Amino acid sequence: MQDVHIIGLDIAKNSFHAHAAAVDGTALFSKALPRGRVLNVLGKLQPCIVALEACAGAHHWGREITALGHEVRLIPPQYVKPYVKRQKNDASDAEAIAEAASRPSMRFVAVKSPEQQGQAMVLKVRDLLTAQRTQTINALRGHLSEHGIVSPKGPQHLPRLEDEMNARKDILPHTVISVCRVLFVLISSLSERIEALSLQLKQVSKQDDVAKRLMTMPGVGPVTAVSLSVLAPPPGTFSKGRDFAAWIGLAPRQHSTGGKTKLGRTSKMGQRDLRRLLIIGAMSTIQSAERRGGAPEGSWLARMLARKPKMLVAVALANKMARIAWVLMTRGGAYETPARA
Repeated sequence: MQDVHIIGLDIAKNSFHAHAAAVDGTALFSKALPRGRVLNVLGKLQPCIVALEACAGAHHWGREITALGHEVRLIPPQYVKPYVKRQKNDASDAEAIAEAASRPSMRFVAVKSPEQQGQAMVLKVRDLLTAQRTQTINALRGHLSEHGIVSPKGPQHLPRLEDEMNARKDILPHTVISVCRVLFVLISSLSERIEALSLQLKQVSKQDDVAKRLMTMPGVGPVTAVSLSVLAPPPGTFSKGRDFAAWIGLAPRQHSTGGKTKLGRTSKMGQRDLRRLLIIGAMSTIQSAERRGGAPEGSWLARMLARKPKMLVAVALANKMARIAWVLMTRGGAYETPARA
């Protein structure tokens, strides 16, 4: 039998499927593997390429398989789908993964370390708790508005809302008061946990050299800096900053044919969290400039704000921030304010 060159491994919770192929693409074997036998089977093979979809658990299996001496390639699932033949099943998926990974122009995902995944978990849990707090605040405001108590949006107005509720405790039903107090306690608990995670991210940003350099750029705080350092692939994956901005989803969608170029709205592909944070940071930079009386005269930002809507300028500025971030991560150094024209 020919030597195994590449293995497409379709992973799941318990039942995996492996498809092995030779250098010329000839199928050598295709078999189902229970979770406990995967490493034993791969450990008996000569070092080869093992390809997996970049899905849940892929980074863990990537580290385990790399320790056996194999070369691991993680592929985004959307790049595997075109190679699935007819019916979709585990065997077809594994074969498609092997076929996609053998393409010379295929793009791969770098295997993350446990530390990187841990920091990414802090970011994700913080976003989850923030969304839960916002949901709870909206529910509380909605319930109290049914009884004539209204307040502006935002967690900073909660004390005012609680004071108005306590002022009317003799008028409101006891059930309303007791349930609303449960919601106030829940919001306070969520705020404490969010603050603790934010403090943890600040400490990480002070210890991470890349994050410290990224924070020298306007509009980039500890959360955005750590997110760029943890969630983005190695900067060497991209040949230029434009490719990095396009990966985040800050480049226009293109639908061109017959030599005619048609550009639309931003593609919104890539890492959604990074795109959101960069746009928020860009908007904060614009608002900060407005509070100071406007952007410096003759600057790129001043020229853009003079002729374009603010939100469009924020997305364009986020694109520039992504390119600058790629330069800082690739070449080192700190951000320097550009000279005025």
